[in-house]
Order: sequence, then structure tokens, then C-alpha cells
Amino acid sequence: MSSGVTQKTILRRDRIILLSALALITALSWVYVASLASDMQSMEMATEIAMPQMQEAWGVTDFALTFVMWAVMMVAMMTPSAAPMILLFAGVNRRRREQQAPYVPTSVFLLGYLVVWAAFSVLATAAQWGLHAASLLSPMMVSTTPVLGGVLLLVAGIYQWTPLKHACLSKCRSPLGFVLNEWREGRWGAFLMGLKHGSYCTGCCWSLMALLFVAGVMNLLWVAAIAGFILLEKVAPAGQRMAQAAGVLMVAGGVVLLGLTLWVGTQSEMPSGTESEPGTESMPGMESEAERGPM
Repeated sequence: MSSGVTQKTILRRDRIILLSALALITALSWVYVASLASDMQSMEMATEIAMPQMQEAWGVTDFALTFVMWAVMMVAMMTPSAAPMILLFAGVNRRRREQQAPYVPTSVFLLGYLVVWAAFSVLATAAQWGLHAASLLSPMMVSTTPVLGGVLLLVAGIYQWTPLKHACLSKCRSPLGFVLNEWREGRWGAFLMGLKHGSYCTGCCWSLMALLFVAGVMNLLWVAAIAGFILLEKVAPAGQRMAQAAGVLMVAGGVVLLGLTLWVGTQSEMPSGTESEPGTESMPGMESEAERGPM
């Protein structure tokens, strides 16, 4: 009885410590993102944080700074939704340690998870570079054309209904099932588990991350809204249905945005009418006095 109480106390202590560490990591990441957004909103990014300007070609430093921005943002957005999996791994690991199994720090699992999102950040940075080169992004990293926003909404909405989305989200929503089916021994095994869980999360959320370009990568409300929706997808009882319902709304939004763009473009291309005033145009079969000459 005493050993059981002691083990529960240890598990509770570990849980509090781990939750505090995850909260601190998340908070620091959000502080960095908020500070970056504030600097960019004051239009001083070139001198204060050296982020690339829309008018300039990117250099190595610009690419590196943008990668850091994406990587920290992914930590801020994804750590809360990964917390149930991280806590479960730590709890199982603690119980195995009590049974004389080798100790594996939970940080090894977390490192594997974050490595996947770091790799995603490289791809996101490359995508931003391409959009920048095509002048499709504003200095606040929001699409400059509604066509891009409409396409991104359509892609994200359709993906919400695909089997791949369903499979990846199911894995993310079932930490216990993941542990039972994917457990690996040792530090390398924990790192591989982190990689695999991170891959499932990336497969689940990549299209939602692309929506950051719709309303602005540095729009904190938009970033927080997407992060909150990702969390609900993973932990809410009706997360799967919420994902599909949101997909319908995204498709509808994309169709409306593209439809309005097409309509506005059609209106702007319509002929504005003749420039001559009524009554001044010549009528068929009539000649001016000058053309008829003297009688």
C-alpha cells in the first residue's frame, strides 16, 4: 500500500514538473512570436530583426532567420496539442523505470517530435521564399492576392476529408494506442517514437499551417486560432467531426473568395461604353455642311 502511494506521488510530481516545463517552453515561444510580430507591425523589421523585405532578394541570413521564426512558431503552436502524448510517455517510462527498465529522458522523445517540425519549418521557409519571389506575400506575410487565399482554403478544406487526414488525426487522438503499438526501447527507440508521432502530427496539420498565409503568418489572432483548432481536433471528443465540419467551411470560404475574385475581375474588364456624348455621333447617310460644300 505504501509503495503504491509512493509511486502515485512520484508520478504526480513528475507530471507537475513536466507540465511546468512544457508550459514554460510554450510561453517563451509565444513571447518570441509576439515580439517578432510587434517589430514587423512597426515596419522596422529590416533594422531590428533583419527579416527579408518584399522588395529585396533573400540571402542566406534571411532564409535562416525565417526558418528560426517558423521553427519557434511550430513549438508554440504544437507543444500544447502534443502534451497528452508527452505526459503519457513520461508516465509509462516512469513505471518501467520502477521495474528496473533503463531510464530514458522524456526530452529524447520530445526532441524527436520537434525534429520533424523543424524539418517542416524548412519546407515552410522554402514555400515562403517562393511566394516572396513571386510577390505573392506582403511584408506581414499575408497573401497579396485573394486567388492564393482561395486556393489554400480549398486545399485545406478538401484535405480535411481525405483518408490520410483521418488516419493521422486518429493516431494523434489516441496516445495510448500509439504507445501500445509503437513502443521502442532505449534512447534511440524513444527518439524514433518522437519522430513517428511528429510525422503523424505533421500529416494531420500541414494544410492548416498553410492557412497562415491567408490572413498573415504574423497575425497573432490568426496563429492562435489555428493552434486552438488543432488542439480541439486532437483532444475534443468530437474532434474528427469538427475537422470535417471545418473542412466544409474552408471549401465554402475558398469558393466564395475565388468567386468574388472572378466576379470583380469580370466587372473590371467590361467595356466602359462610348466616349462620345449623346447626339454628337454622326448618323448614317448624313453629311456635315463642310462635307457637302457650297450649293
